[in-house]
Amino acid sequence: MPIIVNLDVMMAKRKMSLNELSEKVGLTLSNLSVLKTGKAKAIRFSTLEALCKALDCQPADILEYTE
Repeated sequence: MPIIVNLDVMMAKRKMSLNELSEKVGLTLSNLSVLKTGKAKAIRFSTLEALCKALDCQPADILEYTE
């Protein structure tokens, strides 16, 4: 898949657990887990915005394009 989700990397850098991130962004643990493992087919801009706010990062810190 050409889009890599680096959510786990950002969570580790911020020393944030999945539970803590779930509470901050208002997503279920299962939805966050699907996103974290790269199995998600899409992401809403509102979700991406909430993740960036909670992790104090830019969208490019979470999503990476590879060929």
